[in-house]
Amino acid sequence: MGDSTQIKNYPPSALLRRSFRKAFPPAVRGEGVYLWDQTGKRYLDFSGSAAVNFIGHGVQAIVAAMAQQATQLEFVHSSQFTTPVAEEYAQELLEFAGENFVGGSVYFTCGGSEAIETALKLARQYQVEIGQERRHQMLSRAQSYHGSTLGALSVSGNRRRREIYTPMVREWAHVGMPYCYRCSFDCSDGCRNCGQQYAAELEHAIESAKGSVAAFIFEPVSGATLGAVTPPPGYLQSIAEICRRNGVLLIADEVMTGMGRTGRNFAVEHWDVAPDILVTAKGLSSGYTPLGAVIASSRVVEAIASGSGSFLHGFTYNAHPISLAGGRAVLRHLMERNLVQAADSEREQSAGANLARALANLPDVNTVGDVRGIGLLRGVEFVADKLSKRPFASKENFAGFVAAASAKRGVLVYPMQGCVDGKSGDHLLIAPPAVITEEQINWAVEQLQDAILEVSSEVATA
Repeated sequence: MGDSTQIKNYPPSALLRRSFRKAFPPAVRGEGVYLWDQTGKRYLDFSGSAAVNFIGHGVQAIVAAMAQQATQLEFVHSSQFTTPVAEEYAQELLEFAGENFVGGSVYFTCGGSEAIETALKLARQYQVEIGQERRHQMLSRAQSYHGSTLGALSVSGNRRRREIYTPMVREWAHVGMPYCYRCSFDCSDGCRNCGQQYAAELEHAIESAKGSVAAFIFEPVSGATLGAVTPPPGYLQSIAEICRRNGVLLIADEVMTGMGRTGRNFAVEHWDVAPDILVTAKGLSSGYTPLGAVIASSRVVEAIASGSGSFLHGFTYNAHPISLAGGRAVLRHLMERNLVQAADSEREQSAGANLARALANLPDVNTVGDVRGIGLLRGVEFVADKLSKRPFASKENFAGFVAAASAKRGVLVYPMQGCVDGKSGDHLLIAPPAVITEEQINWAVEQLQDAILEVSSEVATA
């Protein structure tokens, strides 16, 4: 294969970019499902950047709402003031989150990692407030990703992203999770039984911690680390019951899956699970402004309100008025245009259903091992051998080359490695905006398939 790591045609930059071995074309415009670079080349944003954009690029109503707020009030510190936009948007978001959060509260942040940090500290303080001072451990799953800050990394199982920082993070138990394509158990029943075996791992970890577990954090549908793996029947309900029975708070990380991405307001609704704390970001603002949120149930809020009376936490820019105006406009926009329903793959002729149909034949390609997901969050896993499910060697960077070949054809996807054991295993995430048409989906999948075939051919002849 050719070397996709060579920087070409782009001058040195004062910007500390994500990679010194990759060319980043300057993006200058966005509209609907498309982005344009400085040369005029158009790209179909088939991954919503990083599962961020849900309503489409260039919606002027969002920009106008932010500009209007900026002309009135650009910033106040949350230790001194609240704002009308914060109060109104928080109430609207609670209503969007559903009955489980009636009487709860929302804490706004500048993004997903900040929101995860907030949720972890909130869970710890809750336990202290109710007299459970020993409870401080935060359990999570081995193949997961919850953010880039040190607290978020401590509950992340993504080896590639946490390895060099391991000496700096707290180490708590990471339990296994159902991954039916590569299940550790006997998958003769659609993973229903093995889902219970994985749930039992959580109960064992809680018991082993001898009353020191404060919370368990999970992604209802896996994000970057495994690529849109959905839970088997009964699994999420079982972990929720285990947490309830053991006095452990349940934190749902919906940074990637929230705000309609899976065809429900929040993904936990597919399985009727009611978390104590829910974290969302990405689609919360659809990328129009940095924004995240922690949605806490009334039980958590009341413990602090009737206890110490203050949450011992804060960021300078939390509940920033301009960002909240943008997020509120995004929520209004997606509700007025029924974009959550557009993502629902169970609805005939929806964007979610059209995407599922278009991807259905992709496993016919020799190097495609699995296509999975729900709504407008889909994963494509690559294998060197279909029968044994043997992954490509990580040094081959198969997913990265596919993404580069796809971008060359004008389609943007999100490549990742490590789905097998944290280092090996290649997959792509596909998460387009909900405004994508059937014609655009079909064209994008055709380009993606051609890109996979091109890279597969190069690997075979290398």
